[in-house]
Amino acid sequence: MSRASTDRAVAPRSAPTAPPTRARNGAEAFGTFWLVLVGCGTAVLAGDEVGYLGIALAFGLSVVTMAYAVSSISGGHFNPAVTVGLAVGRRFPWRDVPAYVVSQVVGGTIAAAVLYVVASGRDGFTTADGFATNGYGAHSPDGYSLLAAAVAEIVLTAMFVLIILGVTDRRAPAGFGPLAIGLTLTAVHLVSIPVTDTSVNPARSLAVAWFDTAALGQVWLFVVAPVVGAVLAGLTWSRLTAEPAA
Repeated sequence: MSRASTDRAVAPRSAPTAPPTRARNGAEAFGTFWLVLVGCGTAVLAGDEVGYLGIALAFGLSVVTMAYAVSSISGGHFNPAVTVGLAVGRRFPWRDVPAYVVSQVVGGTIAAAVLYVVASGRDGFTTADGFATNGYGAHSPDGYSLLAAAVAEIVLTAMFVLIILGVTDRRAPAGFGPLAIGLTLTAVHLVSIPVTDTSVNPARSLAVAWFDTAALGQVWLFVVAPVVGAVLAGLTWSRLTAEPAA
């Protein structure tokens, strides 16, 4: 064997390089696009036929499929609250948070625009009939108060992010993270659709609120409450595990 061949045989393999920033941001936009299109699209176009269970499954399945598709590129957040929670939990660098959040909001908004065009193809359609927007009081599906909506969104987002932190931990069983996350999101929707139409995701809430002026007046809650829940989850996780800084 030649000297060159020997050198190649014993040379250590280089560590895989991280995907470029553009690819990671694009994956987040793409994933959030799919989440809003499938989840909110099911609510708007087929909600009367499939009911709360069908809508909940649609959101969960959108996350499962896209997490398996692109989590190797971006980590598969598709949600500003998840991104913030991971950063607080020292599992994601703060410097990358703004670009991820912008990408998620843009991807979700494009999906909502596509959904609006499709829904408008039915005679008599108006967003007042429902555009999967989140709300409390008169805009809650079952008339729940601001306090009830805030508590539900904070607690359910905190649990959602804690579970994400747990199932993506390096010690967790490999390969099952996306499935567990999707099932968790399904369960979250089953609990909270009657209360707020379920946000736990500021990008999802903003995406459809742009098209419904009534929803814009209340969307602040569905930005603030999920972020608060995510921060609580991140702080809890970092104290439980003493994770090193990202």
